[in-house]
Amino acid sequence: MCFREFTSNGDKMTEQGESPESGGTFLSVVHWANIAVLAPIGFAIQLALFLATLPDKNRRIPGRFYRWMAIAASSTSPVWKFKVLKPLPAYRPSNTVVVCNHQSQADPFLISHLPWEMKWLSKRTVFFVPVIGWSIGLAGDIPVERGDRESAKKAMAKCASYLKRGMPVMIFPEGTRSRDGNLLPFKDGAFRLAIENGSDILPLGAVGTNQAFPKGTWKVGHAEAYVAMGEPISTQGMTLDDVEELKEKTRQAMQEILDRIRAEKGL
Repeated sequence: MCFREFTSNGDKMTEQGESPESGGTFLSVVHWANIAVLAPIGFAIQLALFLATLPDKNRRIPGRFYRWMAIAASSTSPVWKFKVLKPLPAYRPSNTVVVCNHQSQADPFLISHLPWEMKWLSKRTVFFVPVIGWSIGLAGDIPVERGDRESAKKAMAKCASYLKRGMPVMIFPEGTRSRDGNLLPFKDGAFRLAIENGSDILPLGAVGTNQAFPKGTWKVGHAEAYVAMGEPISTQGMTLDDVEELKEKTRQAMQEILDRIRAEKGL
């Protein structure tokens, strides 16, 4: 039997001992058990796809399969509702640096719902997580050591090689997660990369994932989250002197996307 009690303000009911944001012990166990089943099965299939498509330097098929696994994990979660806010613009990225605000470790699960493959710039430590980290490596994502200049140079070079082959890359320009949903200052890396390679900047906005992994607990939270896409921003004719202008233009576009999601979905 599930015991329930009113919170101190009398207007919410939660399971006894649970925070209002938490999905509860049982649903959290179901969530993690689901991932524990999907991850090794997905890794085995992804490894076979990787070996079968080894000549493809873009790792398009094993990469896209990994995003499908992320979609499957979030879609079968008992506490998450992740969707793309439509309609999407007709633009499909190729030589494109995709940027998005960062709220939660659940952001990749949400952004993977977008209908194209791209390679993610991710912390190196994530690649060492058993099974999931190995899958990230097979997908061809790009590791970077935070605070290590040499690692950052190698990561940017890897990003550039993808862009030259028409494979978009995905970067969180804030560099870390925002705890309150407000945009943090943007770092230069994504914008320098775009200008140096003549790439478009494609702004995304994500809202709602901050509830998916409540801070200080292993329990997942009830989360209704949406990602939306803006119009691409061309860097043609820009030089590195224009980095600040490009950052500000992208920031304004991203804020407009976030405001639109919140207004349409009441989040």
